[in-house]
Amino acid sequence: MVAKSQLKFIKSLHQKKYRSRHRLFLAEGVKLVGDLLKAGWAPLDLYATENLPAFPDATSISETQLKSVSTLVQPNKVLGVFEIPALPPPEFRGWVLALDGVRDPGNLGTIIRLCDWFGIRHILCSPDTVDCFNPKVLMATMGSIARVHLHYQPLEEILPESGLPLYGASMEGVPVMEGQLPQEGILVMGSESHGISEKVRKQLLQTLAIPSHHGHGAESLNVGAATAILLYELRRRKL
Repeated sequence: MVAKSQLKFIKSLHQKKYRSRHRLFLAEGVKLVGDLLKAGWAPLDLYATENLPAFPDATSISETQLKSVSTLVQPNKVLGVFEIPALPPPEFRGWVLALDGVRDPGNLGTIIRLCDWFGIRHILCSPDTVDCFNPKVLMATMGSIARVHLHYQPLEEILPESGLPLYGASMEGVPVMEGQLPQEGILVMGSESHGISEKVRKQLLQTLAIPSHHGHGAESLNVGAATAILLYELRRRKL
């Protein structure tokens, strides 16, 4: 049995303020925890509801206890408490993604997964972008958080230091198929509700749009879907 005090501590990590204070986060599920372990992330504590060969060092936890601290409707056998790792500085080569005020956890998780798929290793995030160690973000990454580095700092400060040309997604921009894009740069994606902030927009070399093919269709694309299309277009041009 896991002590009540430990269960209370685990549950506190649902909140960003306690994750920041203790530099710890929760990871749930066989796949996510397994991917973190394969990437060399050592857990502070590891719990499992049954003896699983992939997690021989896990402390036994009852299904009732796991449910009491899980963020999932149906807890998935394994829960790990991991240290938030120290990150290397961002590398400004190739293509880098920047997120300006993306607040939805599911969208951020999807974008991290997309970056893993398209070989984008660094994401620059404005401070008001949702915490990448939010449990909902982590689940949506499907383990890709282990291979993509996210850096949180004011974009208006770090973007000029990159030395790379800056492009932003905008419905009023040049159709991406017509844009003359280089082999490396930074692609900035804004929030669905507010778009790219004015401070960042002023630094952009060009804005890019994904044209609609239906005059009476949706007003806009989900930021995750838009990111997928633009990253595909960037990579397609390198083939």
